[in-house]
Amino acid sequence: MSTSMLQGERISLTALHKEDLPHIVKWHQDATFMRLLDAVAAKPKTLQEIEKWYENNKNSSNGFIFGIRDHEEQFLGYVELDGILWNQRNGWLSIAIGADHQGKGIGKEAMQLLLRFAFDELNLHRVQLTVFENNDRAIKLYESLGFTKEGSHREFLYRDGKNYDMFLYGLLRREWNSK
Repeated sequence: MSTSMLQGERISLTALHKEDLPHIVKWHQDATFMRLLDAVAAKPKTLQEIEKWYENNKNSSNGFIFGIRDHEEQFLGYVELDGILWNQRNGWLSIAIGADHQGKGIGKEAMQLLLRFAFDELNLHRVQLTVFENNDRAIKLYESLGFTKEGSHREFLYRDGKNYDMFLYGLLRREWNSK
């Protein structure tokens, strides 16, 4: 029996469990994964660091984190909706999927479920995210979901001798409803 809060065709968003953390630690040992996820130096993270992140997020009053699971309950990744400013009705989104599960449409379905939660359940007006210009797959995903590129932090990221912009994307509830 699924404990899913949000069910899609192929995946569900569920509570993130402590048993999921070793998977996340493994991903945070992968330099390619880390370099697309964050601007800080791609330093491997320990289980203790991931546990601290988990504990800080699971009790947050201004954010949510969900595990992404297939219908056999296999952990595939996670999505976050955090930094919510309740009085402004906006928040920040992020997604992380293990390399073995990328390129299969899981990210799109997970983001659609997270957007439904943000707009229909939480009644948010706006969601936003940032993405580095060298992350073509993520940019394509966000644009396919209706996100609008609203600006950029020029030459924000320096990787392998090259500077990259960090883009800000936003999506308003009315834009999402019209899709």
